[in-house]
Amino acid sequence: MDYVSLARPPVRQLHPYSAGTTIDQAKRRFDLDRVIKLSSNENPRGSSPKALAAMAAVTDAHLYADDDHPALRARLSEPYGLRIENTILGHGSNEILLMFFLTFVGAGDEVVMADPTFSLFPADTIVTGATPVRVPLRDGAHDLDAMFAAVTPRTKAVIICDPNNPSATCVEPEAFAQFASLLPANVLLFIDQAYREYMPAASVEGTDYVKSRRGTIVTRTMSKLYGLAAVRFGYGFADQGMIDLMQRVRVPFNVSSPAAHAAMAALGDDEFRTATIAMNDEGKAYLEAAFRRLDMFAYPSAANFIAVRVPVAAEAAYTDLLRRGIVVRSGDKLGLPNFLRITIGLPAENRELVAALEAELPAWRERAPVPA
Repeated sequence: MDYVSLARPPVRQLHPYSAGTTIDQAKRRFDLDRVIKLSSNENPRGSSPKALAAMAAVTDAHLYADDDHPALRARLSEPYGLRIENTILGHGSNEILLMFFLTFVGAGDEVVMADPTFSLFPADTIVTGATPVRVPLRDGAHDLDAMFAAVTPRTKAVIICDPNNPSATCVEPEAFAQFASLLPANVLLFIDQAYREYMPAASVEGTDYVKSRRGTIVTRTMSKLYGLAAVRFGYGFADQGMIDLMQRVRVPFNVSSPAAHAAMAALGDDEFRTATIAMNDEGKAYLEAAFRRLDMFAYPSAANFIAVRVPVAAEAAYTDLLRRGIVVRSGDKLGLPNFLRITIGLPAENRELVAALEAELPAWRERAPVPA
């Protein structure tokens, strides 16, 4: 049977999501005993201890959870002056993105987004029969003027990834405020802030726009700062009318009881949160200084990762570092050729990364086909 012919045409255009190289895959490929994973923007400190304890204490896994999660939704929304009616939970923020598309986007619509950006934005656009309108980054950041110019009567939504993945850059608050104010009222504004906790204090606060501009949704996750990537928990804030409609396409019991308990406990783990942000800031400063010393250009980062240019093809640099037991992400796979996307690690891991770059750079520059 020819299953491809039976598939919906948009599905035929897609490829499966490509996750980064795992530790086990790296060990097998080069027969390594030890691997440093700096490829998936996870928390190198591990998980919130309070979250782990909360999951370990779950004794009713044989029962379905309360599918409404009112206490957790209240805990998430109250610090921003929002209500549970403004809050939706997901199996990671990726699921909320898909709920948004299934609810609001369809054939004939256009969705404006940066290029490159997170790969699920164009993928979800295509799978719902719409057209992604890709606007190239300018100096590694969203070109808000060009994105506004790309809005047409067919535009259903504009997506802002702040900080952007894979470039780690953030939008400038004043420029974004003007951009949001000029968008037509019938264009939905989707703000992905998966790395919001790592951003500078003066950055865009997406929830402000949920309160001030109708048709705005902001999503966040506990996969990054709180170290719960494997648990899968994300959340979003929007008008009650938007949330009510998205609830119609949400899979029942999409958030497990262990995930909900972990999320609630993590929100109260101020010590873990503070220590993680401090270590990330220190690691970022160390790596940015090292890249300057090594004459390697890097985009300014507002996240827990950095995009740095290499003087050879990104895939070649990725492979050379992998042989040394360091897993990073090749920009060739992310729409950012000649760049590596590198997670900020533990201090010792950052030092080993810099030492590996120092060892590889002379050979890279000898064979460099790309100006750096």
